[in-house]
Amino acid sequence: MNPSRMNAESFNLDHRTVAAPYVRVADRKELPHGDVITKYDVRFTQPNVAHLEMKAIHSLEHLFAECSRNHSQAVIDFSPMGCQTGYYLILQGEPDVEAVMALIEATLTDVLDASEVPAANEIQCGWGENHSLADAQDAARTFLAQRAQWQQVSA
Repeated sequence: MNPSRMNAESFNLDHRTVAAPYVRVADRKELPHGDVITKYDVRFTQPNVAHLEMKAIHSLEHLFAECSRNHSQAVIDFSPMGCQTGYYLILQGEPDVEAVMALIEATLTDVLDASEVPAANEIQCGWGENHSLADAQDAARTFLAQRAQWQQVSA
C-alpha cells in the first residue's frame, strides 16, 4: 500500500514501524509573526495492537492539562488521539528534548499523586461522569515505567 502524501503528518507515519511507548516531534510550525509551536506525538500504546479505554484517556487528558502547567508555561494543549493510542502535546517554542521528557515525567508523576480528576463534573466537562482516576493512573504508571524507551520511536 502506497498512499499519496497526506496533509496531516500523522497520516504519513507508517504506524507498523513504530514501537510504543515513545515521544517524537510530529510537527513544527512557524507562525506568521515568527512564533514557533511544536507538536509532540506522545504514544502510550502500540498502534493497531492496543489502545487506552475512554475513561483513562479522558481523565489523563484532564490531569495532564491541569498538572503540566505547574511545570511549564509553554504548554498550549494536550489532546487525545482519536485512535486512543496516545496524545498530542503542543508546546510554544522548540524546547530541548530533555526538557520535554522532564515535563512529561513530572506531570505523569503528579498524576500518580492525584486524589481526584480535575474538572470531572457536569459544570466543567462535557461528559463529567466519563472519568476514572485509577485507569488514568494505571496508564501513567505504565508509561513512566518505560521511560528509558521514550526516545526510541522505531523498533
